[in-house]
Amino acid sequence: MAFFDTLRQNAAALSIPGWRPLTRWLRRRLPTGLYTRSLLIVILPMLLLQTAVAAVFMERHWRMVTERLSDGTVRDIAAIIEVIRSYPQDSNYNEITRIADQTLDLTIAVEENGQLPPPRPRPFFSILDGILTDQITQQIKMPFWLDTVGDSKLVEIRIKLDQRVLRVFVRRGSTYASNTHIFLVWMVSIALVLVIISILFLRGQIRPILSLADAAESFGKGQKTEGFSPRGADEVRRAGLAFIQMRERIERQLEQRTAMLAGISHDLRTILTRFKLQLALAGDKPELSGMTEDVNDMQSMLEGYLAFAKGEAEEDFGTLKLGELLERFRSDFEMRGRKLSYEIDGEDEIAVRPNAFARLAGNLVSNAERYAKTLHIHAKHSAKWLTLTLDDDGPGIPAESREEVFKPFYRLDEARNLDSSGTGLGLAIARDIARAHGGNVTLGESPSGGLRAIVRIPA
Repeated sequence: MAFFDTLRQNAAALSIPGWRPLTRWLRRRLPTGLYTRSLLIVILPMLLLQTAVAAVFMERHWRMVTERLSDGTVRDIAAIIEVIRSYPQDSNYNEITRIADQTLDLTIAVEENGQLPPPRPRPFFSILDGILTDQITQQIKMPFWLDTVGDSKLVEIRIKLDQRVLRVFVRRGSTYASNTHIFLVWMVSIALVLVIISILFLRGQIRPILSLADAAESFGKGQKTEGFSPRGADEVRRAGLAFIQMRERIERQLEQRTAMLAGISHDLRTILTRFKLQLALAGDKPELSGMTEDVNDMQSMLEGYLAFAKGEAEEDFGTLKLGELLERFRSDFEMRGRKLSYEIDGEDEIAVRPNAFARLAGNLVSNAERYAKTLHIHAKHSAKWLTLTLDDDGPGIPAESREEVFKPFYRLDEARNLDSSGTGLGLAIARDIARAHGGNVTLGESPSGGLRAIVRIPA
């Protein structure tokens, strides 16, 4: 895997202008997945090795065998020419034709007063044509004409003998290494078998890693991962066991926090109920009105803190229709004399924790409802992400405070209180819910002059 990372870094480091298109092309083409990289690590060396074998061994073997076969064929033709020139023959050359056919496997014909055809262009990639030409030139040393082109199983050779022309037809397999393709077939077949075995083996090794990645991603989104069990190689099993132990520790910590908060909630609510009862028994006295307001504020802060600390972790994932949720927000806005508009790009139904997501969006909408007159919500549901963009025309938040407002109990009194309950937990709860879904909430400046809130969670 480090090979591809190093190649990417080296490609990115090239600053020569002529190399920039190549580096961009490499960055786009090089794979990023573990499975694809593993396959390339197995396949590329095999291809390079076979290419080297084919380029060196095959070329040498092909040429050497062709030279020996062509040399033998040209020697036979030279012997026939010597017999024709040295010994008297019958008028039709029947005896020499018979000997050539039965003994040398050559088909010959002698043409009286014959002429050689015009020379043919020499094929660029024909090894046989070049080798036969060299052999005839060295051994026979007479004018000749060759026809080695085409798919015919015969090769025609014409030799000029004074006033005669000797035509020789020889089987291509007698002059040419025609069975070389068998080696190529075996080499390619073995390579395919090895690639198939590698693919099957790598799939078995990569699948546990992908399962671990899916389990970690699901746990990061707050989804359940009961079906995960460590499999594969020892290192992958160790990573899987470490993930399970980490998940169990986090779940135990959440359970302990929930149990502790339940106890704190019970104790504090008991004390607050006692205060309320004592105030109710004391009657409506002016001097007790401030204490009654303090008790109510304590009750509100306690509920807000418990909601923030506990969150919505116990809720299972389900489906929620964005249109129905946003329409409910629009009705609430109109009841208060304000205007809310929305648009949805993509599927209306989303997979989230319905109550938690409704509370996330409700906190942001209630904030705009309190400080703005108009609010526009744009929901974009793509294959990978769900993005909600809320733009209002309120007073907004200074850029230097847009990250501070996500801290619990932080209150921005100069511009706008970000929590309708007055406890400073609205945006903290919203971001906590978004991150529990594997996403986030960010703030910016709205085109309407107010605040822009962007919610982005995996779809």
